[in-house]
Amino acid sequence: NNAAEVFHRIILLILKSLPLHLRPIILLSVFNFYFISASFSMSTSSRHYTIPEEMAKGFLVGNIAHDLGLQTKRLSSGKARIYTRDSGDYIELNRDRGVLLVKERIDREALCRQTTLCALHFQIILENPMEFYTVTVQITDINDNAPTFEKSEMEFKISESAITGAKFVLERAVDLDVGINDLKSYELKPTDHFVLKVHSNADGNKNVEMVLQKPLDREKQEQISLVLTAVDGGEPQMSGTMLIVITVLDVNDNAPVFTQSTYKATVTENSPKGTVVATVTASDADQGSNSKITYSITNNLDDIAKVFEVNEENGKVTLIGNIDFEESRHYQINLRASDEGGLTDSCKLIVDVQDVNDNKPEINIMSKSNVISEDAKLNTVVTMINIEDKDSGENGKVKCFINENMPFTLKTSNTNFYSLVTDSELDRERASEYNITVTCSDEGVPSLSSSVTLTLQISDVNDNAPVFERSSYEAYIVENNTPGLSIFTVKARDADWNQNARVSYILEDSSVNGVPVSSYVSVSADSGVIHAVRSFDYEQIKDFHFRVKAQDGGSPPLSSNVTVRILIQDQNDNPPQVLYPVQTGGSLVAEMVPRSADVGYLVTKVVAVDVDSGQNAWLSYKLQKTTDRALFEVGLQNGEIRTIRQVTDKDAVKQRLAVIVEDNGQPSRSATVVVNVAVADSFPEVLSEFTDFTHDKEYIDNLTFYLVLALAVVSFLFITCLVVIISVKIYRWRQSRILYHSNLPVIPYYPPRYSDILGTGTLQHVYNYEVCMTTDSRKSDCKFGRAGSQNVLIMDPSSTGTMQRIQNEKRSEADPPMSCWYFSRKKRGESTILLQNLWIISTFLNLFSLEDIFVL
Repeated sequence: NNAAEVFHRIILLILKSLPLHLRPIILLSVFNFYFISASFSMSTSSRHYTIPEEMAKGFLVGNIAHDLGLQTKRLSSGKARIYTRDSGDYIELNRDRGVLLVKERIDREALCRQTTLCALHFQIILENPMEFYTVTVQITDINDNAPTFEKSEMEFKISESAITGAKFVLERAVDLDVGINDLKSYELKPTDHFVLKVHSNADGNKNVEMVLQKPLDREKQEQISLVLTAVDGGEPQMSGTMLIVITVLDVNDNAPVFTQSTYKATVTENSPKGTVVATVTASDADQGSNSKITYSITNNLDDIAKVFEVNEENGKVTLIGNIDFEESRHYQINLRASDEGGLTDSCKLIVDVQDVNDNKPEINIMSKSNVISEDAKLNTVVTMINIEDKDSGENGKVKCFINENMPFTLKTSNTNFYSLVTDSELDRERASEYNITVTCSDEGVPSLSSSVTLTLQISDVNDNAPVFERSSYEAYIVENNTPGLSIFTVKARDADWNQNARVSYILEDSSVNGVPVSSYVSVSADSGVIHAVRSFDYEQIKDFHFRVKAQDGGSPPLSSNVTVRILIQDQNDNPPQVLYPVQTGGSLVAEMVPRSADVGYLVTKVVAVDVDSGQNAWLSYKLQKTTDRALFEVGLQNGEIRTIRQVTDKDAVKQRLAVIVEDNGQPSRSATVVVNVAVADSFPEVLSEFTDFTHDKEYIDNLTFYLVLALAVVSFLFITCLVVIISVKIYRWRQSRILYHSNLPVIPYYPPRYSDILGTGTLQHVYNYEVCMTTDSRKSDCKFGRAGSQNVLIMDPSSTGTMQRIQNEKRSEADPPMSCWYFSRKKRGESTILLQNLWIISTFLNLFSLEDIFVL
């Protein structure tokens, strides 16, 4: 920039010295030179633009996308942005249009002060992949500032003896503009006694002097007022004025003179306040008060007066402020020596600042990624860093490194730019986060360093399948559970993170006894809790197994399987069922005991079963209530009712025994059966005792009416359900839905072990039952074979005739008598209708699945 400024000033001097008709040719040559230089710079990774100052917000700087050969969508996808450290926020990037715009008004004078070439330097950063380009926007000057004087009035006291040619240094005007818009000339009026001379210094500044061309005469004019006008070279021209008041004094005809026109001094930055930088000396040939010299600093346009001060009497220049090499490497102090007669002389003091290593390297993050995938490729750029050290020489040379044992490394392609890249494979399950410390040290003595810690999260990739805690599971559940009861919990863990570790549990399709397992159990997708869908019955199913799949939420998902076995435990939920004697609501069955029966005579045997298992099925028989407790007893284990004494004539003919059958469960369940025993040798003797068990005709007629009404209602509901289900079937067939047919026929339930041939179960003898009925009740008959009884008495409540003796002969205990129950004609017909309806309902349940019935 300094070289460009010197070149610019040389061009201006050449232009001023040439005739007007040659200036356009020179300007065209300079323009071509700038154009060639700009073209050369644009061929690299940097771009250069030029705009005038004071442009409005939104002014187009340049089409950066076109100049860089980028598409506008690349600017959007790469999240293009401007990175700048000290150029201010004056330029903004429009990604959609790919252009640079003025973000706020640019005042060249506030930005660059007197620097001729004023430019904004920044970088454009793009990501995915990371790129950056350097952009320079030069700000040209416009004539928006008039020349100004720091003081509106300046006073001089000049002796009337001042000789012709005496020089008086005037204050310079300041024009914040540069180039052709800078200060051009001065004009002094009136010119009766003084003329104006302007001297150009080697540093480009001008000294303005007022030269006496006609001797002063205090007696003629004691005070003179002059106007100094400063004019710039802009279009239109602007000017500023200052009033000069001259007071004529007597006889001080010698001005102070400095021993040197230029003084030089050196000071180290950060020197303490009060340090003497240099001493300037001036002398005056006059004597007395006219030879007394006063020293002062005349720098009024910069901050020199805030950093240095001069002793008015001895000329010592001392430090009163802080000196920073990085802010200013040298200072020029303009000094003035004045005597009391108003005569002055000037000199300058050049102070060079020496650098010390007082600045740590500055680490600036240009762009960084907070998260990187664990499957990132090698040499993937994670962070871009810019390093700055304001010191110079060895104090400004910086080297950077990161902490060891990290899968990253620092690479540099430029002195001040580093890239943090991956240099080995990443594994989130081994390390999910890295704290990378970047340390930068300069080569000064002593060395200064700074560091910054970057936190980098490793994002997960679905590379681990869920793993169950066990290879298989086994759970127990007590039958008659409540549907929805939690049975067991399966648990699988996934080493991945977040969505990839979110495990869902799925019940795999399988069947148990031909029924989908989903009708038995369900599994919670989130928690893995297995619930019972139905209430289990140990008597129907004792155990079953199925498979559960654990699947994560990755893409694609990973899964694993485990087998779960459910064991159903028995519960004492079934009371004993009495098979014999059968309790009927119509005909009355009574066992006959002859009065000649001996002790231990087998009256009958109570036969009962329990469908539970284990000790829940162990039955015991007890005599709960009896007409004569001293006459009969019941076997605790076998249920045999025997006489415990000799039957006498005094014993009542009608004996009623209540036998309770209990199982061994906890708590135990029981059933009670009433056994009617007739103690007599003939049927007429018994008949009169059992007449109170008959029912009257009116009660039977009412019962028949309600039964017929119930059958009619059931038939109507059956036909309605049949029509609805057939409609549903046709609709589902049209929808091409897969029909599910249940293979569970509804059959009459018979408790197990109704016959026990080996005699090891509840029954100790073989019992056979045969029921034969036709649609004609009058032709129906019944057969029943039984062991363990001697005599059976059948009572028909609807009959008022003489009781029939079914069996007259005595049979031994090894060959028990055979008996049969006979129904009244009316009741046999009603029973036939009931069986027909039960057959129809059974056929209906076979044709349609449980799912169809649930729909209804």
